[in-house]
Amino acid sequence: MICYASRTGTRRNLAALRSAGWGLLVSRTGVWRTEGFARYVLDNGAWSDFQAGRSFDAEAFERLLDQLGSGADWVVLPDIVGGGLRSLELSLRWSNRVLSVCDQVLIAVQDGMETTDLAHVVGRKVGIFLGGSTAWKLANMALWGAFCRTQAVHYHVARVNTERRMWMAVAAGADSVDGSSGSRYAVTIPMLTRAAKQTDLFT
Repeated sequence: MICYASRTGTRRNLAALRSAGWGLLVSRTGVWRTEGFARYVLDNGAWSDFQAGRSFDAEAFERLLDQLGSGADWVVLPDIVGGGLRSLELSLRWSNRVLSVCDQVLIAVQDGMETTDLAHVVGRKVGIFLGGSTAWKLANMALWGAFCRTQAVHYHVARVNTERRMWMAVAAGADSVDGSSGSRYAVTIPMLTRAAKQTDLFT
């Protein structure tokens, strides 16, 4: 499983992340730097917009794609936090544009979405990004993991900042995770890295 940390400018934390083999998650709402990491991904910033109560900035997302999209492992398609099928419709409208820059895109699944809603749109270049509210995400992590295994598509779990949640992501079969804990506190990186490398403790 690949671990990505939210981009930080703290040298000590960046060095610890590099040493542990982590990549960076660069958000549209943050500083657009990869800090020299070979592996990085792009987030559309919808979660930060949601928390701040502001609208999605499509023009800024376009600029981010042009600047860093071609080198990213994958890009999260624009979404609406808690938006259900409206979010899916928005993501699909952006898919061709983002795929013209990056070879892999992820659809952020939200509260109210069902696996049957995604079965016809996922594939080799289109995977799943488990977003949504925390309660919904935790309750449905294993379900979406099973779906992604069946469909043979990339499965990413967002906001994994504790050892317990890392174990849950491993158990769900996640291909990658992201979080901000390692970006803020270098001391948590070894613990999270060990948890990410554990075999499935729940089976």
